[in-house]
Amino acid sequence: MNNNPQDFNPRDIKAIAFDLDGTLLQKDKTLSARTKKAAAACRERGVRLIIATGRAASSGEVYRRELDLSGPQIYYNGAEVVDAPSNRLIYSRFVPVEPIRYCVEIARELGVYLQVYFPLGAVPGAGEVLMAERLGAESDFYRVSSGVQAVRGNLEEALASPRLTGIIKALFITLEAGGGKGARVKEQIRALINERYGNAVYVVASQTEYLEVLNAGVSKGTGLAHALRYLGIAKENTLAFGDEENDLPLFAEAAWSAAPANAKPAVKDAAVFRIPANTEDGVADFLEKRVLGPGA
Repeated sequence: MNNNPQDFNPRDIKAIAFDLDGTLLQKDKTLSARTKKAAAACRERGVRLIIATGRAASSGEVYRRELDLSGPQIYYNGAEVVDAPSNRLIYSRFVPVEPIRYCVEIARELGVYLQVYFPLGAVPGAGEVLMAERLGAESDFYRVSSGVQAVRGNLEEALASPRLTGIIKALFITLEAGGGKGARVKEQIRALINERYGNAVYVVASQTEYLEVLNAGVSKGTGLAHALRYLGIAKENTLAFGDEENDLPLFAEAAWSAAPANAKPAVKDAAVFRIPANTEDGVADFLEKRVLGPGA
């Protein structure tokens, strides 16, 4: 929604959705004291705060608790919407198994790291499981970033389980993505998947190093739509923050949007507001000045 910044009225804001990595979090993946204070002030005014992240629910839960949030939270780029603190699943939509099998083929052929998120009940005796065929620099990178450790296993065999009806998502990690080679590999993977499955899947970059594969129709935007419906809050009363390609659908489901200075160019172009970088507490700065007002 392309609103005029001059028409922004903080009294209209009833819900705020925010991405974590590159937006709310510092480079070291922590929440600053300033951010926590601004979030608490919004909560005290009755504004509902919603995490909207590509992270697993277990990873996002750490920040949810730190911010003391309740109500619907969006995980796995919208594949799951979970009510907190009850952990009741409000909405889920998983990828059919066949496209994920093809992702395994691509990963093996190109020598690219792939990890697959299996839903609750797919692996006997376990909850949601993150599995990869090899562990190393990529899995270490992800563990440090998210706090979630992948387990090693044969993905082809795991995907053949008769218990399996769908996959939460798959994630390719290319640590060279900041340079030309990594970017080219990501686009090659995207083209291969789109050529075979077209609109049946959603392929999206969630960080410079990450390329995610989800079910068609799944995005942070659809997750936000379900969360707002659950809360009874209108799109017109919603503000969203994000920095990456996967945040564009989030912006489309909010009347107001803001992108930090470190955001991708397309995301900054789509946002109603541009704010300081995440390392400069851009979200807190906007909340203090434009939502909470003087004395925040």
